[in-house]
Amino acid sequence: MKKILMVLSAFVLTLSLVACGGDDSVKFAVFGPISGDYSVYGEAVRDGAQLAADEINAAGGVLGKDLELVILDNQASSDLAIDNYNKAVGQENVAAIIGGTFSGLTNAFKEYAIADGVPVLTPTGTAVSITQNAANVFRACYLDSYQGSMMAEFAMDDLNSTNAVVLFNTDDDYSVGLKDAFVDAYEAANVDVTEMEFSSTTVDFSTYITNIKNGGYDAVFVPTYTDTVGPILTEAQTQGLDVPFLGGDGWDSIEEDYAAAAEGMYFGNHYAKSDESETVQGFVSAFTDKYGHAPNALAALGYDAVKVMAQAVEDAGSVEYADVVAALSAISYADGVTGSIAFDTNGDAMNKSLSVIQVVDGAQVLFKKVSAGE
Repeated sequence: MKKILMVLSAFVLTLSLVACGGDDSVKFAVFGPISGDYSVYGEAVRDGAQLAADEINAAGGVLGKDLELVILDNQASSDLAIDNYNKAVGQENVAAIIGGTFSGLTNAFKEYAIADGVPVLTPTGTAVSITQNAANVFRACYLDSYQGSMMAEFAMDDLNSTNAVVLFNTDDDYSVGLKDAFVDAYEAANVDVTEMEFSSTTVDFSTYITNIKNGGYDAVFVPTYTDTVGPILTEAQTQGLDVPFLGGDGWDSIEEDYAAAAEGMYFGNHYAKSDESETVQGFVSAFTDKYGHAPNALAALGYDAVKVMAQAVEDAGSVEYADVVAALSAISYADGVTGSIAFDTNGDAMNKSLSVIQVVDGAQVLFKKVSAGE
């Protein structure tokens, strides 16, 4: 009988250690493209997440244990994102997942996470589909539709736009999603708006800019990423097109390679590193001290996501998946760099403000913050 009891005790202890991710630490997995063409995005999330973990551990950890981040590289591949998930849950026994960096990567492993009940908090996945029919999946950022509509309101209210054009990539769900929201907002206000599309293979934007110049538009919304926005703005500068261009969070860091062409232009983002709030400046200072450069919005969201998830584990008093999910559903985190974070019934971050940033003298300057209903 004693031998049987000893075996049972050892088995229970093993299960306990597995559930906690180890005796001395609580583990969170961080998914993203750490290498490859999109590594700049995954590295930013990773670095922000690691800074948060360092601060949490310096303050005593999570449930009295060190917080350990398991960093997994998926190279922006959906197949590798699934591999990341299987390793995190099946081998590393993580308590939660911070990721994926892109919407498509999050959707790639979403159904597996639902089946297992693993708490998932994507810092930066903005597609609506991520949190749909997924009680254990949350997001720290706002939606594509939100930033598209907010930038439309900004253009109409602050730039007095009465005739805008949207130049968007038909092959990119992100670009199409922002375009749709922007156009819907203009049409709801009975303001003229024109759609102008290109594809992922387009490299010459001279004809597009000529047509925009000849069209008499007073605002140009370009909802895509810096590697595409840069050449578009450069062509506009070459042709002397003197019209305000606007974009979304895909423009983040546009000033690093295209400062002259982006001068005076506007884009919406999750936070502005020039925001004078104590919370933002404390984060910017700590990040810059650690990594030698200022953090972009993805780094800020990675930082916030780890802080929120750690708080949820503390609130739950447990690393059991269901307990953490319940705590996340009820959380109200007021100290986020990207604003206060609480979740609606879909797991989407509620009432987040959007920072409208203008490029001035080659630097990002906070122009204003906007929120729905204001």
